[in-house]
Amino acid sequence: MKVLLINGSPRKQGNTHVALSEIGKTLESLGIEAEIVWIGTKPVRGCIACNTCKARGDGHCVFDDDICNSVIDRINACDALVVGAPVYYGVPPGQTLSLLQRALYAGAVVANKPAAAVAVCRRGGATAAFQTLQLPFQMVNMPLVTSQYWNIVYGREKGEAALDAEGMQTMRQLARNMAWMLRKIQTGEGDAPATEPWQGMHFIR
Repeated sequence: MKVLLINGSPRKQGNTHVALSEIGKTLESLGIEAEIVWIGTKPVRGCIACNTCKARGDGHCVFDDDICNSVIDRINACDALVVGAPVYYGVPPGQTLSLLQRALYAGAVVANKPAAAVAVCRRGGATAAFQTLQLPFQMVNMPLVTSQYWNIVYGREKGEAALDAEGMQTMRQLARNMAWMLRKIQTGEGDAPATEPWQGMHFIR
């Protein structure tokens, strides 16, 4: 089994990467392969509603000059999906949303694959960004994977997300829940995932 994790941040090794890496390490400790794909800093086109993808029916976007079709191929080859992104002005970056919208609309094979969103922010806007990232999954029959709290991590400077003890714990629990759901879907077996003693965090430390 394999989970694809999309890093929707323009900073390759920033706090979104820290959050996704925590998920990936936990998945791999449970015997599930994890691959992080970085969206990069090159332009990502928005959908222009041309419907060429539907007319061709090949499951790819007509525009082949950015990362979208490569990501579609990776989604098709995985069993579950996690999309992580920073919060910019209360929402995920535009290129992350463009990639996700085009990939799903063009025909990435996603039905019945578990999915999760992760939002990373300095202070506010995380819940709105988290909800925005999750909404597309609910339109294409992807079961949502939850955790002990909303899938949100806090941090501003590079690496600060690792200091968010509750956020990191939330990422690990998300991974355990993802692994459990994957096994249930594929084999019908597996006990409910264990939980860690709660590590509550506050803004004021």
